[in-house]
Amino acid sequence: MDHRLKKNSQFNYVYKKGERVHTENFTLFVVASRFENYKIGFSVSKKLGKANKRNLLKRRLREIVKRCKVPPFRNYVLLAKEGSTQLEFAALNTEINKLFEKCGKKLENK
Repeated sequence: MDHRLKKNSQFNYVYKKGERVHTENFTLFVVASRFENYKIGFSVSKKLGKANKRNLLKRRLREIVKRCKVPPFRNYVLLAKEGSTQLEFAALNTEINKLFEKCGKKLENK
């Protein structure tokens, strides 16, 4: 199953309607979905480096999300901030897991 947001309109919908959860290097936008499978999009700005650095970061993030327990019935956009390209895989992994934990707690409180 493909779990990716691909169209600009999908990203814009999540940005406008979604809740935000922050860490030092990432922002996670979350919006409820009626479909059981989650969908996630990755946003890495050109300000963060050349294409090879951005692509490496996106590949690492995709692999981490595959391993991570992501809550269903939601759509996500993971926005990378400055400094995220310098992180090692293990640091990325812990930070992304923290984001999804924060996200789950925030949405349970509502």
